[in-house]
Amino acid sequence: MDEERVNGAPVTDEMIQKWADEAEVGYDVEKLRKRGRPTVGTGPGAVVPVRMDAALLEALNARAEQEHVSRSEAIREAVRAWTQVA
Repeated sequence: MDEERVNGAPVTDEMIQKWADEAEVGYDVEKLRKRGRPTVGTGPGAVVPVRMDAALLEALNARAEQEHVSRSEAIREAVRAWTQVA
């Protein structure tokens, strides 16, 4: 069986003991990394499927790449501008 690895490094007994010691002391819940997708606005988000022809989708992808944002963020920004919602 392959060795367990964390960030490419093999897990050692010392690492496991350190993690166990940390857990026994306890963690500050406020400092723990949050899981899941980041929120977008207030409240839970809704998925809204949208159909686009090939030309529009290609233009969207190109602009999102140019602006260094995800396709979803580009769509949200366009809808915010169109609806004038912050």
